[in-house]
Amino acid sequence: MNKLTLKDVSLENKNVLMRVDFNVPLDEKLEVSDDTRIKATLPTIRYILDKKPNKLILISHLGRPEGKKDPKYSLRPVAKRLSELLAQQVRFIDDCIGKRVKEEIKETKEKVILLENLRFYPEEEKNDSNFSKELASLGDIFVNDAFGTAHRAHASTEGLTHYLTSVAGLLLEKEIQYLGDLLQNPNRPFVVILGGSKVSDKIGVINNLLPKADSLLIAGAMAYTFLYAQGKSIGNSKLEKDKVLVAKEILEKAKSLNKDIVLPIDHIVVDNIDANASLEVAGEDIPSGKIAVDIGPQTIEEFKKRLKDAKTVVWNGPLGIFEIDKFSQGTYKVASFIASLSCISIVGGGDTASSIAKFGLESKFSHISTGGGASLEFMEGKLLPGIKALTDKNE
Repeated sequence: MNKLTLKDVSLENKNVLMRVDFNVPLDEKLEVSDDTRIKATLPTIRYILDKKPNKLILISHLGRPEGKKDPKYSLRPVAKRLSELLAQQVRFIDDCIGKRVKEEIKETKEKVILLENLRFYPEEEKNDSNFSKELASLGDIFVNDAFGTAHRAHASTEGLTHYLTSVAGLLLEKEIQYLGDLLQNPNRPFVVILGGSKVSDKIGVINNLLPKADSLLIAGAMAYTFLYAQGKSIGNSKLEKDKVLVAKEILEKAKSLNKDIVLPIDHIVVDNIDANASLEVAGEDIPSGKIAVDIGPQTIEEFKKRLKDAKTVVWNGPLGIFEIDKFSQGTYKVASFIASLSCISIVGGGDTASSIAKFGLESKFSHISTGGGASLEFMEGKLLPGIKALTDKNE
C-alpha cells in the first residue's frame, strides 16, 4: 500500500483528528449494546496516546438521523463506554463544528475527546467543502480508522483529506493489507466461499476473484439461483429470477477459465422458516414446497475436502440461516474446520462476522473485516474513496 500510515508521521504535541466507526447499536435505555466496533479502534487510540499528542479528537456518525439533531442518535453513550474501555475520562462535546467546539477542545484537560454525531449535519453526507474545512480546522493531522465508511465519499472520509495530511490508522491499515494487498497475490491454493442471500450483492466479487481463486464455494440462499440456472429443482427456496441469466454466465465463465464452482449437493429443508420447524435432508433436487435453510452433511464434507489444503481462504456470507440455531450447523462446521487449518483466513464483515462471533471463533481467524459494504466493494477490486483520499507516501 502506497499510503501514509500512523507509523510514517510524528504525532507529538499535535491535535490528532481521527475518523472512527462508532456506528454501534444502542438499547432502549440508549446504552451501547454491542461495543465490538469501539474495541476495534482501541489499538489505534492507544498507539496515538503513546506518541504524546496534544489532544486526540474522535469523530464518527451513528445511525441515520437524516441531517437533524436527534437525541436517540447521540454519541454521548459511546463516550461513556469508551471511557470505561480506556480506563480514562473521555470528554464528550455535544457538537462537531463551530467556535464553541474549538474552545472546548482547547480548554479541556482530557486527552481524548469525542464529538457529536457528524450526520446531525446534512453537509457530512453531501461532502460539503465548507463543512470539510470546518472539521479539518480542528486538527493538525488526520487519521482514518473507519473502514466501515471508507466506501463513502463523505466530508469526514474524503472531503477533509484535501486540507490535512491524512494517514491510515492501524485498523484501516490491516484491512488494506488483508483485503487489498493480500488478495492481489494470494498464497495458494486460494479458496473463496460466498454465501448470503443475494447473487446481486456478490456479482462484482465473483467477477474479480473467480480468475484468481482455485476454487469458489457457493452456498446460502444465493446458491439456489445458481442451482435453478443448472436446471435443478429448488422447491420454495429463495430465487432471484432476474439473476438466473447472470448465474448462467458466471458458470460459463468459470468453465472457460477452467475454475471450479462448487455448489451444494444436499440441503437441510423445512416446510416453513421457523425455529420449531422439522428438518429433513434433501438431495441435489429440493422437493416441491420445501425451503432450503442450510447446506447438508454431504456438502459440508465436500467443502472441507476443497478447503483442507488451502493456504488462503476468503469467506463472505453465511451458508444458511445461522441466526436460528437449528439452521446454523453448516456455517458452524465449515467455520470450525477453517479455524483448525494452517492458512490465512479472511472473513469479509457483515453477517459472516456475526456468525463467527456467535460461535466464539474470532481469535481463530487471521482477519475479520469491520466493514460489510466496504469489504464487499474492496473485494470487487474497487479503490474506496476513503482510502484513495489518504496521502500518498511519495508526496
